Amino acid sequence: MKISTVKGTNDYLPKEAALRDYLMDQILKTYQSCGFQRIMTPVIEDIENLDKSEGGENLNLIFKILKRGDKLEKALEAKDEKELSDMGLRYDLTLPLSRYYASNKDKLLAPFKCIQIDRVYRAERPQKGRLREFYQCDIDIIGTTSLTAEVELIITTAQALKNIGIGEFKIKINNRKLLKAILTTAGFAAEELDSVCISIDKLDKIGLDGVKNELAGKGYAATSIEKLAEVLSTKPFTLSKAAEICPEEESLKEIQFILDSVKAVNSELEIDYDITLIRGQGYYTGTVFEVESTKFRGAIAGGGRYDNLIGKFLNDSVPAVGFSIGFERIFGILTDIGYQIPDRKQQLAVIYDEKDFLAAMETAKNFRETYNVALYVKPKKTGKFIDRLEEQGYDGFFIYGQSEEVQLIGNK
Repeated sequence: MKISTVKGTNDYLPKEAALRDYLMDQILKTYQSCGFQRIMTPVIEDIENLDKSEGGENLNLIFKILKRGDKLEKALEAKDEKELSDMGLRYDLTLPLSRYYASNKDKLLAPFKCIQIDRVYRAERPQKGRLREFYQCDIDIIGTTSLTAEVELIITTAQALKNIGIGEFKIKINNRKLLKAILTTAGFAAEELDSVCISIDKLDKIGLDGVKNELAGKGYAATSIEKLAEVLSTKPFTLSKAAEICPEEESLKEIQFILDSVKAVNSELEIDYDITLIRGQGYYTGTVFEVESTKFRGAIAGGGRYDNLIGKFLNDSVPAVGFSIGFERIFGILTDIGYQIPDRKQQLAVIYDEKDFLAAMETAKNFRETYNVALYVKPKKTGKFIDRLEEQGYDGFFIYGQSEEVQLIGNK
């Protein structure tokens, strides 16, 4: 039997689990304070739903669940790989939410403002920052085309990030409609736009020359590639420059409204238009946004509008927009810098001899007005045990029958 976790998954020690609980609690409280309501959905979804969800490259990362019994035997006999599975693990929380809303819409408020904080699964190649099992912390607004939904999500997410102490960050927004209008003006055909966007999304990793080479390798016209390269190399590429290329594009006003509204609500937030912001999921239809840590670099939250996904279940258009906090990224950052949970109740160990158990229980009960208290039978090597307590995040100890007062560990 193996004692190590499956690659891409983690065990968490008590101190780590406490930090994770704290972060999730702060995020949840912030979301709830802004009027969002929590829902829960299964981790398992019908494979047909997952395959048709327009999840971009995530569709290649679905953990599929084999059929069982006679159904599996028949699939094996048919030698048809597509028939081997009928279910899969969710790769994000948006597809399950879309199915949930389609199933329960008559019981929900309109618009529906919801919270999901739960596990998702992707068959990633495990590496630092990429897990196969991880948490997402989502808020979504379903049932309105109003851009006030985008503003509300941005403001709420920014507040949650401030409440968990991640430090300074900046918000970037774009709009799929504007981006595609610019690409069309450059000469790309409608059926080429999604593929071009996938290449642009790699700009930070492979640079402008890398994007150009990739597009050339896909067989796109050299003139279109050069026009796009000219746009991408313009620093900064402002909204006014975009307006010069596509003056009639309605999404210009949508972006400007969001920028102005966010600044009006909270002038301290740094928010800007970024033409290179893509977001990988294919289901995004309009606004996309992302939060980038100023100090630690990299995205710590992202989302966008997906007005067509729920309609796949209902055969009717249902507008929707969502924002997701990158929980694992933030947990990793705060762990690396030795983040301490603020205003946390101190952890105390009451150490006792077996014969003094009942009296020690009474002592622990009294201490619990001030501390979180655990009871431990006195070991033979008390000093080593106290060292282990410190490793596990304990703040102090009290040896019943020996100590006169609580002794703090490491001068805390």
